[in-house]
Formats: sequence, structure tokens, C-alpha cells
Amino acid sequence: MPRLKVTQTRSVIGTKQNQRETLRSLGLKRINDAVVKEDRPEIRGMIRTVTHLVRVEEVE
Repeated sequence: MPRLKVTQTRSVIGTKQNQRETLRSLGLKRINDAVVKEDRPEIRGMIRTVTHLVRVEEVE
């Protein structure tokens, strides 16, 4: 199954509460934190919520 590497690139200061909670549920706590997640519709939806705060790469 394909995997996605999600890296937080921007600060959560000044963002909405649901965006902060979405980053936390993805496992991101600070700038430059990175996690690898399976490419599923739920994860894609979470990424879409915080697309302006993260960078996404496909990983094999």
C-alpha cells in the first residue's frame, strides 16, 4: 500500500482550533516534524484540512 510522508512546515500559531487538532492527530507537534502514514481517504482528508501547513511526499 502506498505511504505518505507528511512534514509540518509552518507554525500553528494563529490557526483555527480544528487545524491544530488535525495536526496533533496526524502526530505532528512542531515545525519540521515528519510522520509516515498509509495513503487512505481519512488521512487524505486530514491533510486537505491543513494543506497550507504541511508538505506531503509519496514514499515507497
